[in-house]
Amino acid sequence: MWSGRYEAAAAESVRRLNDSLPFDKRLYASDIACSLAYAQALHRAGILSDAELSAIADGLARVRAEFDAGAFVFAAGDEDIHTAVERRLIELIGAVGGKLHTGRSRNDQVATDTRHWQAQAISRIIGWLTALQRALLEQAKQHVETLMCGYTHLRAAQPISAAHWLLSYFWMLSRDVRRFELTREATLVLPLGSGALAGTPYPIDREALAESLGFLDLSPNSLDAVSDRDFVVGFLYAAALTMTHLSRFAEDVILFSAPPFNFIQLDERYTTGSSLMPQKQNPDVLELTRGKAGRLIGHLTGFFGTLKGLPTGYNKDLQEDKEPLFDAADTLEALLPALIGAVETMRLNPEAMRAALDESMLATDLADYLVARGVPFREAHGLVGAAVRAAQAQGVTLSALPLQSYQAISAHFQPDLYEVFDFAASVAKRKAFGGTAPEAVRLQIARAESFLGERRA
Repeated sequence: MWSGRYEAAAAESVRRLNDSLPFDKRLYASDIACSLAYAQALHRAGILSDAELSAIADGLARVRAEFDAGAFVFAAGDEDIHTAVERRLIELIGAVGGKLHTGRSRNDQVATDTRHWQAQAISRIIGWLTALQRALLEQAKQHVETLMCGYTHLRAAQPISAAHWLLSYFWMLSRDVRRFELTREATLVLPLGSGALAGTPYPIDREALAESLGFLDLSPNSLDAVSDRDFVVGFLYAAALTMTHLSRFAEDVILFSAPPFNFIQLDERYTTGSSLMPQKQNPDVLELTRGKAGRLIGHLTGFFGTLKGLPTGYNKDLQEDKEPLFDAADTLEALLPALIGAVETMRLNPEAMRAALDESMLATDLADYLVARGVPFREAHGLVGAAVRAAQAQGVTLSALPLQSYQAISAHFQPDLYEVFDFAASVAKRKAFGGTAPEAVRLQIARAESFLGERRA
């Protein structure tokens, strides 16, 4: 491409370092789609004749067919996907193929191709995430009134609905979906027409070009446009945070499906065995979910490091955007179908969940009992704490602690205090919006259905 300026070919070691074809060849469909749109823009600007546009469009279609059939043959001089497509186009249709690059630089070309590819990847990932949300929602619908232990600090805290636990991850994923939606919007800003850095001298209708490719806006500054990779950072951030949420869910299920919990039974199709121990069923899907979170967090922090010291304009350092981007997308698209299957087929064990409930979890309800009798909550908290110590000293549960022991602590304790020790009643009282009471959970389910319905529309 620059043989007119150079007398000697690049050293082989430089070529191996410089060439991006081994990883950016997957951009071929986006490169061809964006090249066709650019050819049409050149035609509208009067730079290509009807016949030239027809030849280029036909040639690009033939190149695309070769790629799709796995028949495309790369040549020794193909540095990247852009040079490979252009080289083959010229082979197929002759010198007119060289007109396609009029006013275009690989700087604005690669930025456009990457945005085009990323927007499509985001759409697929959103589809997988909403499918996982649907799997969680269907499980939640079956367990609105199933009681389980709610934890803080991995210590028994208060009783909750099992559906409430499942829906907590639905809402985490809803934020991830929205984040990816916003990232897709930020991705669909068209840099094509920016040239190498200064813009194009040709009368390219960039608005029409953006519309033809499904982009939502135009880059307002050509110098910024060719070096902007904020959209990749946005993708890596959304992917890393999604994986963080998925990792938390995986950790819960790993714990809750293991002794002594036994709250969940995993389908054996989504576990693996041991090469040595015949009895084992290992939660490898969930462990890989947890493990790959670190991989995606690493991609985000690594690319931040790449960007932080770049001077203005395009620099070859930006070639480092694609491998973390592609790997993050591949990781999510490989992981999510397996995780969806694991959620769809897992079975909750309500008996084991209820057996794990402990009366100490109702201590807050006992404090609320005192609050209802006019005791300030801070004072009530201390009185119930004293009751907990008294029960421990006597080796009994709170419901078995005699009334005289309660009244020795405070006269506010009356015989009806024992009505507090009802797990279902404790859960049912928490019916404020967002709470764990069945009626509040059913409202969550309705809102969750609405969220998913909006994504199908």
